[in-house]
Amino acid sequence: MMQAVNALRQSVLDPIWTSFNYDKISPATDAVQIGLNQAMTPPFGSGSRFVWLVDTNITQHCSQNLLEDLERTLPQIPETTLLLFTTPNKPDRRLKSTKLLQKVAQVRDFSPIPPWETELLEKQVKEMAQEVGVKLTTAGVTFLAEALGNDRRQLHSELTKLQLYDTQDTVLDLEVITTLVGPQTQSSLKLAKAIRLGDTVKALELVADLIAHNEHPLRIVATLVGQFRTWFWVKLMIETGEKDEKAIAQAVEINNPKRVYILRQEVKSLSLNQLQKTLPLLLELEVSLKQGKEEISTLQTKIIELCQLLSTSRKL
Repeated sequence: MMQAVNALRQSVLDPIWTSFNYDKISPATDAVQIGLNQAMTPPFGSGSRFVWLVDTNITQHCSQNLLEDLERTLPQIPETTLLLFTTPNKPDRRLKSTKLLQKVAQVRDFSPIPPWETELLEKQVKEMAQEVGVKLTTAGVTFLAEALGNDRRQLHSELTKLQLYDTQDTVLDLEVITTLVGPQTQSSLKLAKAIRLGDTVKALELVADLIAHNEHPLRIVATLVGQFRTWFWVKLMIETGEKDEKAIAQAVEINNPKRVYILRQEVKSLSLNQLQKTLPLLLELEVSLKQGKEEISTLQTKIIELCQLLSTSRKL
């Protein structure tokens, strides 16, 4: 988000007049009113005015008086001003202030993309590559999305490295990308797949790779819980006779119903009982890690248990 803020600020401010036209307003009782007043002030000299309200809470709480100020002022802000609100918290979509901003402003979300949303991850790679100035093949985009997952910081770092290498402004092929980025970082979703297949050796290799790339064990567990919970609910819906993929997608909270077909195939060889038993094991793993037990050995032990549980395709 900070990178986006800096790029936005540089795009509208004249460096010579920055000290006159740049206002960074910290959280305070009257911060929004001050920001609105500054936004209505014409810029000095050339360039535009940039008004940034840091860590604002108007998308979590907004009084009626403040809402009226926003409704009155936002549509009147001159084109020579860029007014920016940033918040570390997820906006409450039920609030009138949030709905107002969605209507009159451009909204950009910097929440981490769920690691299983492969299409969104690839879209993120394409967008960031364009921002950095790197041209990638389709295979290169897919590789980076799989290798780096939703780690925006690492993605930006690797794309910057590629941009420095590519002095000829060419389209970088997969061989160059894999050489510069290094061995493909194994995602927690691949670990979930290895566990589902009961492949203990592969699963332990993936755990070692994830730890080597500084992936926090609790983040690994969070992804595993999400994936196995999804598999469990899909299997449950199938067992209860549900055939409508849209209905299954809605129940499992999947945005793309087409993904249900893939999930069906993934749980086909597993029983509902097997999948149900994975959840308490994952809960035990999470609790153990939060209680401060040795991370790597605890993670490895539970991964082995999970693989043994799912190593057979017989109906339990």
